[in-house]
Amino acid sequence: MKLWLLKAKEEMPPWNSGYDKAYGFVVRAETEERAREIAEENSGNEAAKYSAWLKLEFSTCTELLPEGEESLILRDFEMSGL
Repeated sequence: MKLWLLKAKEEMPPWNSGYDKAYGFVVRAETEERAREIAEENSGNEAAKYSAWLKLEFSTCTELLPEGEESLILRDFEMSGL
C-alpha cells in the first residue's frame, strides 16, 4: 500500500469561502484514483458541488516517498476559545 498527500489548490472555487472544508489529506491506498475517492468520501463542503478531491483542477495528489526534503505532513490542531 502507498501513502498519498492530497492538497487543495486554494485559489479554486471550492475553497473560496465558507466553513466545514478540508484542505488536505494523507491517505493509504494502492492508486491515486483510490486515494482521491477516499478523500472525497471524507470531505466537507468543498466536495459537495465540485467533487473537488476527484478533479485535477481543484486538488493535487502526490505519492509520499521516503526521499525528499523534510516537511510537516499532517497537523491535527484545534484552537480553543475563539
